[in-house]
Amino acid sequence: MGGGGGGGDGSEPEFQVAPMIDVLLVLLIFFMTLTSAQVLKVDKSIKLPVAPDAQKQDTQRAQVILNVRWNPETKKASFVYDDKVYERSGDLVPVIKVAKEAGEHKILEGKNPTFRCVIRGDRDVPAIYVSQAMNTAAEAGISDISFSAVNKN
Repeated sequence: MGGGGGGGDGSEPEFQVAPMIDVLLVLLIFFMTLTSAQVLKVDKSIKLPVAPDAQKQDTQRAQVILNVRWNPETKKASFVYDDKVYERSGDLVPVIKVAKEAGEHKILEGKNPTFRCVIRGDRDVPAIYVSQAMNTAAEAGISDISFSAVNKN
């Protein structure tokens, strides 16, 4: 009546492959959803600046991604966070504060000293708008700011 693959005679139990495959599939789905959530925050319309010495992003840290889009026809920048467009960077401060607090509690159940803001600015956007994005992150309580760039055309 005993399960587990071994005989009742005290022999070694058999290795069960099916439960291990189930666990691996669940882990695969979990990591795929985490990865796709980060990809969704990246605005594909932004052409990043080229930096030959750009380094790969550290993905072990909690972060918010703030996109700064440039419209050459209107000569205006817009700020994009979580697929929502903001015309003024100041409107993002309360939204980023909430994201920072949620990220801190989710990762370490407390203050996360490595929480950062990644600014993805279009290569054509004037520096004043990138500066506004930096000020927005600072007002939200984020002191660690990184910039996205590509290391080749």
